[in-house]
Amino acid sequence: MDCIFCKIANKEIPSSIVFENDRVIAFRDINPVAPVHILVIPKNHVESVQHLNEEHYDDLKEIFKAIKEIAVKEGIDKTGYRVISNYGKDGGQEVNHLHFHILGGETIGKLRCK
Repeated sequence: MDCIFCKIANKEIPSSIVFENDRVIAFRDINPVAPVHILVIPKNHVESVQHLNEEHYDDLKEIFKAIKEIAVKEGIDKTGYRVISNYGKDGGQEVNHLHFHILGGETIGKLRCK
């Protein structure tokens, strides 16, 4: 598979990992648009939000638990943060692997996440 996020999850490509468990991995975005910009992905390949089904619910639970834990570790849990998942070309999705952006560390205005 040529999915860059699968390669990161499989440790075939180095990344700045901030969280990992058996279902989820999170790493710093290489082109951050905020002081804190972390991507959270399921280790199992799912193309997008539109491709989710019941078999992915446990992964989603783990993703959102990870987001809360990461926010605390990054010190943005009290001031606030934004969670974004883009879908499809028109939605700005550039990597066809489900991922959630965590953005924080400053007041978030209108940002484009890729």
